Amino acid sequence: MSGVCPKCGLVQELCVCEMIAREDQRIKIVVVKRKFGKLITTVTGMNVKDVDIKDVAKRLKSKLACGGTVKDGVIELQGNHAARVREELVKMGFETSSIEVG
Repeated sequence: MSGVCPKCGLVQELCVCEMIAREDQRIKIVVVKRKFGKLITTVTGMNVKDVDIKDVAKRLKSKLACGGTVKDGVIELQGNHAARVREELVKMGFETSSIEVG
């Protein structure tokens, strides 16, 4: 037996709350230069309440074959992956228009 979603009241198998939440995000992808010239790609703007940010980070790290972490609601990926992160986020169900690469 599966539970009922507390947000929409539907059975968990039919719940679309996370899909709707993914469409409402305003995500910004930025490449930052750190100590010793190392580049990291940061992904900000995801609402932690609506989206499982750790799962998104895990999937990005796996697809991009890089290390990374989640700190204070920001996904940090080792290396310059701005273009590929956008592609992967779209594949995960985020709206193309809500993702800004800068």
